Amino acid sequence: MENIDVDIFKTIESQIEPQRGRILIADPFSHGLVFMRSIILLTEHNDEGSVGFVLNKPTDVCAEDLIDDILNFKGLLHFGGPVHTNTLHYLHTLGEKVPDSIKITNSIYWSGNFETLKSLINSGKANPKTVKFFMGYTGWIGGQLEEELKENSWVVSTVADKTIMEANSISVWNNILSELGGDFKMWANCPFNPQMN
Repeated sequence: MENIDVDIFKTIESQIEPQRGRILIADPFSHGLVFMRSIILLTEHNDEGSVGFVLNKPTDVCAEDLIDDILNFKGLLHFGGPVHTNTLHYLHTLGEKVPDSIKITNSIYWSGNFETLKSLINSGKANPKTVKFFMGYTGWIGGQLEEELKENSWVVSTVADKTIMEANSISVWNNILSELGGDFKMWANCPFNPQMN
């Protein structure tokens, strides 16, 4: 019998550069529990460093249970990353309705005036489909993300704005990789423990 030289766990290199509005897809093997099967939206990327939020790891806590003065908001609070987990952050699709917001993609904005945001939520003009709250964030100092990309720890890609706002489970990682096709399907179908078959 002839041996076939195929490494189904080979690394897949990123074909595009990281920048604001792009996502990072964690490889299935090297991130431990914190970033296992994570999809991270980059909200900042420059020479000084990068900032992003894990999109697909909701907690079991409703945002309204932890945020004062928010009523009838049933959206779950998400784990944004391991940096400053005692801080609150948010993405939204409310645009200029929330002053001082930072545009990330065509329709997604980061941060902005919190009092205005709360008022929009409480008046029924914003809801979990238009606002996503995070505890903490993911951060890299200048050059750190680039080094991780050289090690093939992440793949840079793009995704629809709707997917960003609706990414509420670990299965989103599988779905995005499956949609990318090719070798990415091998990642998507990889078991949590690659030694299991």
